[in-house]
Amino acid sequence: MIKTNLKEKIFESGIDIGSSEIKCTIVEIDSINESVKLIGIGRSQTKGLKKGSISNREKLIDEIEASINAAELMANRKIDKVNLGISGEFIRGINTQGAITIGNNINNNSINGNTITENDVKNVLDLTKAISLPIDQDILHVIPQEFKIDSMNSIKEPVGMTGRRLEAMVHLITVTSAAIDNLVKCIEELGIEVSEVIYQGLASSLSTLYEDEKELGVACVDIGSTKTDIIIYSDGGVKFTSTINIGSNSITNDIAVMLQIPISKSEEIKKKYTSAKANLSSGELKFEIPSMEGQVKRSISENEVSKYVEARMIEILDIIKNECEQSGLKEKLTYGIVFTGGGSSLKNFEKLAREVLGIPIRIGCPQNISGAVEQATTPSYAVALGLSQWKIFKKQIVNIDDEKPMFKNTMKKIKSIIKEFF
Repeated sequence: MIKTNLKEKIFESGIDIGSSEIKCTIVEIDSINESVKLIGIGRSQTKGLKKGSISNREKLIDEIEASINAAELMANRKIDKVNLGISGEFIRGINTQGAITIGNNINNNSINGNTITENDVKNVLDLTKAISLPIDQDILHVIPQEFKIDSMNSIKEPVGMTGRRLEAMVHLITVTSAAIDNLVKCIEELGIEVSEVIYQGLASSLSTLYEDEKELGVACVDIGSTKTDIIIYSDGGVKFTSTINIGSNSITNDIAVMLQIPISKSEEIKKKYTSAKANLSSGELKFEIPSMEGQVKRSISENEVSKYVEARMIEILDIIKNECEQSGLKEKLTYGIVFTGGGSSLKNFEKLAREVLGIPIRIGCPQNISGAVEQATTPSYAVALGLSQWKIFKKQIVNIDDEKPMFKNTMKKIKSIIKEFF
């Protein structure tokens, strides 16, 4: 982070390391009015990551560097710190609660109790973290849903109020420690510090959802290449998170198998010719299938290939529907589902989703951004822009846990051990 006192500008960056692409964004934030200007974008293909896990470390570092270099070149500014997004099968969401008795305050003469301080809020949030977790799991986020003071419910800002008992309901997001440490080390090898690690589903929801949606009930579903993040809001708070191991790459693979063509060519066909609803594609318009050496030239209609796309997309939507039902919150989704991520960019996806799910649907793009927006205000950049604006979004999540990320403590321990030997 760089701050210029004269202009009151803050420069923040985020990096979204996906299984197909790495995206890096740099934004300029006006610290007075919190307006955001996008000044740098970088992207690179991912070959060193499979389903959220590192498969080729050296290759991944090169790919991260390529994305960062491109963003730096566009912004004409070097990155020294970055917010990192993380997702995968190692993410878990848990609802829990904690309660404390408000201590005596000699400066308070209220007969109703004692004044609640920021320290009281911190203490009760700390108690919510006292849960049993697997040895390889750590808490990534502590997200307050609401507070209770004695018999008063649904309180968002308890500081300054009086009472005798303070209770906090929170949503915890946990992650496998090794998953974070390995990605952090890749970035640190480039001489860049990781400021914070953020769940990708949270980042994309904050960059695309409206406050009314979060208050009255909405699900944000980010369809990536190999996984799909689901996060549900109600009454202004996060009530449910889930990551499922299926994404738009399954469609790409289906096309590749069906047409017997390389994955890269299959991805091009998916984006250019196919429709999520086959009956909205043409049976007359045909395109040539890329042929391998020695193969006879072939062609296929848009409608024919779209039938396979629709079948797979219905399967994905059914899984999403089941997750929303299992959450017990489907009836609270007043605003339905906001889809984002590259997988939601498929032609006629919105129409298919509305038909399969039977609830309101919209496609979510990053909001309230100026600058180089033509390239980046698309669903595929929801995570990256959410990460780069974390400084602002963090304030919107009332009393979010502000302690240093747990991965930093781990890294400090590692570095201290190394020092002992040298």
